[in-house]
Amino acid sequence: MMMIMNIGSTTEKSNSMTQRPAVLITGASTGIGATYAERFARRGHDLVLVARNVARMEALASRLRQETGVVIDIVQADLTQTSDLARVESRLRDDARIGILVNNAGTAIGGSFLEQGVDDMTRLVALNATVLVRLASAIAPRLATAGDGAIVNISSVVGLIPEFGSTVYGATKAFVLFLSQGLAHELGPKGVYVQAVLPAATRTEIWDHAGVDVNTMGNVMEVADLVDAALVGFDRREPVTIPPLHDASQWDALDGARKAIIGSFGNAQPAERYRTPV
Repeated sequence: MMMIMNIGSTTEKSNSMTQRPAVLITGASTGIGATYAERFARRGHDLVLVARNVARMEALASRLRQETGVVIDIVQADLTQTSDLARVESRLRDDARIGILVNNAGTAIGGSFLEQGVDDMTRLVALNATVLVRLASAIAPRLATAGDGAIVNISSVVGLIPEFGSTVYGATKAFVLFLSQGLAHELGPKGVYVQAVLPAATRTEIWDHAGVDVNTMGNVMEVADLVDAALVGFDRREPVTIPPLHDASQWDALDGARKAIIGSFGNAQPAERYRTPV
């Protein structure tokens, strides 16, 4: 049976992790990451904030320390740089206080696949996918040994929509969803909760990276609404949380259809429709 972490209690566990573990959040200087920081601080969690912009993190940390009394550490890091990434990985491996990882750091680039430069695409894949894997890998063994903890991975509904046209970005987010589902399957029995959060259009600075003015768009979710909804899913221990999806049965049907075909993949012979030449 999977152990559920009661994030509202301060009772000490038999291991080194308390019932209110510290939370490490990447991309924590603004937007979704900063809002996660505020929400977890108000729940009484100490924080480790990771981002490039120290001034923004210092301002956020100063305010939250004053308002909530939690301990907040700041780690300046460009996660696309090997040395910076290694420092954060070490922190996740060695700091037993950290029991929740929010893998939020990510970016986007504008243009179509044919217009995007290969170096830009490579950096996009590195930050949105490779970094996420490495940080999850750094903390997962310790959480599994403790039999407690959580990994939250920020994906996107774009990962379900190749028709949207944001091919490389969407592919990275599809990767994040698959990784989260696979980790949930592997780590859930060991007591580690893994959540994939799939926002749709949300009012963050990522649109600036893609060269899009978010103020010209309609039907955009505010960051606070997104994170509050994601935390409802977190508290319910949902494996996949899609805040903009009003009819949950649609996701259940999609996921159910995926599971229904699994048993059909083990046939030794090609399907009949492929045995007849055109």
